[in-house]
Amino acid sequence: MNDTLTYQQIPGQTLLDKILYLNSIQDYLVGALLLAVGIVAIKIVRGVVHKQLTRAQSPFLDYFRQIEKYVYPLVYVALFMTVFQWFTATVSVAKFAAYAFKIVLVFLAIRLLAAAVRTAIYSYLSRQDQSGDKAKQVRGIVIILNGVLWVMGTIFLFDNLGFNVTAVLTGLGVGGIAIALAAQTILGDIFNYFVIFFDRPFEVGDFIIVDDKMGTVEYIGLKTTRIKSLSGEQIIISNSNLTNSRLHNYKRMQERRILFRFGIVYETDIEKVERIPALVRGIIERQQQTRFDRTHFVKFGDYSLDFEVVFYVLSADYNRYMDIQQTINLELFQTLAKEGVEFAYPTYSLKLPKGQKALLEASPFDVSHKGMNNN
Repeated sequence: MNDTLTYQQIPGQTLLDKILYLNSIQDYLVGALLLAVGIVAIKIVRGVVHKQLTRAQSPFLDYFRQIEKYVYPLVYVALFMTVFQWFTATVSVAKFAAYAFKIVLVFLAIRLLAAAVRTAIYSYLSRQDQSGDKAKQVRGIVIILNGVLWVMGTIFLFDNLGFNVTAVLTGLGVGGIAIALAAQTILGDIFNYFVIFFDRPFEVGDFIIVDDKMGTVEYIGLKTTRIKSLSGEQIIISNSNLTNSRLHNYKRMQERRILFRFGIVYETDIEKVERIPALVRGIIERQQQTRFDRTHFVKFGDYSLDFEVVFYVLSADYNRYMDIQQTINLELFQTLAKEGVEFAYPTYSLKLPKGQKALLEASPFDVSHKGMNNN
């Protein structure tokens, strides 16, 4: 190749043999034909592939269908590069074309890779969560990943264009270490944001308890998570604190185990004591969304015969649980009253020697006290 543009016509040559800018007319026609055939072939293949992808019901093919439009620009550029190799070009034109193709290829490749990562994250998200809350949270991750991909792609491009990127990489490494040391708390929160996103210990809308704080998760950010407490204020907790704490997630609770106790007076007849477990069981089983577990006369208390009751509320709704517990308490109160069984309360007996008892009875003062028996 030389750097001169020539138009040559040798006697006896046909029009197709004429040289124009280092290539014959025939070369240009063949190149144009190759380009046209290639474009038509790509369009036919694209139509067939698109039709097959539309009909198929496969997660992988569905994923490819979403990034399909980012693949074909690369194919077209590859076609143009192939056709360009057919022609003879000057050194400057060939060098310029090589640089242009590299830039375009790297740009389209990064664009395809970024789209593939983004689509993969959203596809995973759509299978895990249909509420759309996660889609809002994932934007931060997508922005970070896109930034990393474009930085790495730019460095790769400059390296292929002949620039010395060693100094740049060294500077980025030293700068990265300095930034990491200066902002390790922030980076820790960002890393824990990824942990929360992929491990999913809680999500937006979940009711959680962290140490002595409780409320509904409103927003999960790169650095902090915001919780709306029961009293209405917003609690802001760093992601690192959340992942390092013992966290109770009540949204994931399918049923609630309830244990409560009550006591009756010692003067209750043994027959009535024996009937109480069956009475309590009947009260609980009449409630909707409950599953009875057990009722036992568990111990002799200081001033009462103590019973222990365990049942399950088949709902995570706290208000529903309180409604059921209130109904059970009311029915238990009514049932025991009909049976003539009294609930116990702290009662003490004061025993006095006979002489002091007679003196106390002769006293003009009223020394009686509720809950106290003078024997």
